[in-house]
Amino acid sequence: MQLGQIIGTATATAKHPTLSGWRMVVAQPLDANGNDEGTPMIAVDNLGSAVGSRVMLTSDGKGVREMIGSNNTPVRWAVLGVIDE
Repeated sequence: MQLGQIIGTATATAKHPTLSGWRMVVAQPLDANGNDEGTPMIAVDNLGSAVGSRVMLTSDGKGVREMIGSNNTPVRWAVLGVIDE
């Protein structure tokens, strides 16, 4: 798991069929102190997190494939939870 902050949304005119209906967000990974760590990434989000939300991200392949419902999805990151502040 990785702590992150939603900094935007992403759209695609052409995408893998397994992404149909999924919302994509741009997430900035954060370290334990809440500072930026690394480069932003695209993640799928079915929780409706807003720009500025702190979230938990997962890159667990099996979990993401189960969430998407496909064994051949190219998705690597997904929003697992929204952190209450």
